[in-house]
Amino acid sequence: MQHQDRHPASTESTGIGIYDGGFEQIPHVPATPERVAQHRQLDDDFERAGPSKHWSLANFDIGRPLGKGHFGKVYLARVKSKTDPFILVLKCLSKDEVITKEVQIQVRREIEVMQQLRHPNIIRLYGWFHDSTRIFLMLELAGKGELFKQLAKKGRFSERRSSQYIRQVASGLTYLHSKQIIHRDIKPENLLLGMNGEIKIGDFGWSVYSPEENSQRTLAGTLSYVSPEMVLGQSYGKAVDIWALGVLAYELTCGAEPFGADTCSGPRLVHQRICRCDVHFPSFLSVEAREFIQSLLRLKPEERLPLDQVDQQPWILNHL
Repeated sequence: MQHQDRHPASTESTGIGIYDGGFEQIPHVPATPERVAQHRQLDDDFERAGPSKHWSLANFDIGRPLGKGHFGKVYLARVKSKTDPFILVLKCLSKDEVITKEVQIQVRREIEVMQQLRHPNIIRLYGWFHDSTRIFLMLELAGKGELFKQLAKKGRFSERRSSQYIRQVASGLTYLHSKQIIHRDIKPENLLLGMNGEIKIGDFGWSVYSPEENSQRTLAGTLSYVSPEMVLGQSYGKAVDIWALGVLAYELTCGAEPFGADTCSGPRLVHQRICRCDVHFPSFLSVEAREFIQSLLRLKPEERLPLDQVDQQPWILNHL
């Protein structure tokens, strides 16, 4: 590909950085009959998800790497166009890795879910395409990166900043739930920041379309963010996202996970604390913040604060 041979000065002037050839460095698994059949099945399944037919890697100038996701590499890219040189993110997934890790359903679900979403607090999927060895997702650029990195740098956020983030996540989740979609993996690592500092919900690998309430049973998501009903193997619904919002509010304001997954010896103890809703608040947290978090972290799903009431809570209103 020509991107590797561009003169550094030309890439610096575009603001997308220098391509390091990462998309070509994806290792390939020997083409055994079994692997060929798996590739064929993967291609058939993904074709049904509706790829963007007119796009290919040749349509882009590839820039600097932005990081490595669960199943692939992420790069800054610019659409080759004299009239609209649009900058976005290209996420590249190796088909061999997707097959080896048995995440075909997860990746296809992420694509199918994201294709239908249009909300200011949700990362936009502009389109996707694939070749013989790779799958490429064309994603909206969140210019200020991961919320997790900002949180790690600061330790914890002010209540004002935290409440603004929580209000935006709640808005995105309200929209998802109106589409009968449960995210199931809300956490700082899956939240990005746009150029104006606005929240963008990303990573829909664990999301699920669930039109019937309390019809899910799969244990999904991240240890410290899973809800009591999930831990207990009970059927669950959209309220698992409300629980996760409460965990997120605690982590942003307190700088630690409420159920101690970052300090406990193992998942069993974390699960026990979750099922008891064993939360301890630091003395510096305001009464309004505590009450807000407690309204989300209720053991019974039906008692959790509805998302459409988040905007009306004192902790949110105090920081508008």
